[in-house]
Amino acid sequence: MTEGKLFTEEDALLLEEIILNRRDIRGNHFIDKQLSDKSLDRLMKAAVSAPSVGFSQPWEFVVIKDNAIKQQIKESFEIAHLKETTFFKDEKQQAYVQLKMEGILESPVNIAVFYKPSPEPVLGQTNLKETGIYSVVCAIQNMWLTARALNIGMCWVSILNEENVKKILNAPAENQLIAYLCVGYVDKFLAQPELEALKWEKRKENVIFFNQYK
Repeated sequence: MTEGKLFTEEDALLLEEIILNRRDIRGNHFIDKQLSDKSLDRLMKAAVSAPSVGFSQPWEFVVIKDNAIKQQIKESFEIAHLKETTFFKDEKQQAYVQLKMEGILESPVNIAVFYKPSPEPVLGQTNLKETGIYSVVCAIQNMWLTARALNIGMCWVSILNEENVKKILNAPAENQLIAYLCVGYVDKFLAQPELEALKWEKRKENVIFFNQYK
């Protein structure tokens, strides 16, 4: 078995810079520029190269360019978005209504990411079954960092009804929707996460512990 590649400190610093500059892009920042097949292939290659518990590779992807399908997803979003508004009160609710939460129609490519459970026992998943889902999330993170390295924007739309999306995409019953992503070129990348800049939430501190919680 051949040895893997070793990287330099400069490589590590570049990766750190990409991580720190990754952003969730809202629909008002996507521009009218098509995503090349080559770029899309690079994103998908990054996704399927992610780590997966038991080398299970439990992911499936639906790449959506059809505007009619996007419109159906958008309508599903609108219903879920209206419902979520009721969870916030007063100033928080007013701020929520003003936020642009997705870019379904604005982005040239949407990607639905699914977890496909195995019918057989999976090495490493017999106790913590959720690690299959976590493996899919690793694939999403790979895509996101690769997109940022290519100066391509990505938005994770989490305000959706899973069953509606599955029906629209004709997804198998056993598949679980993990993410719905909007992908495309943008007018700019913000210097800091938008919700942090808008003071929706503060960056958390004191989240790292050693040996055990104290």
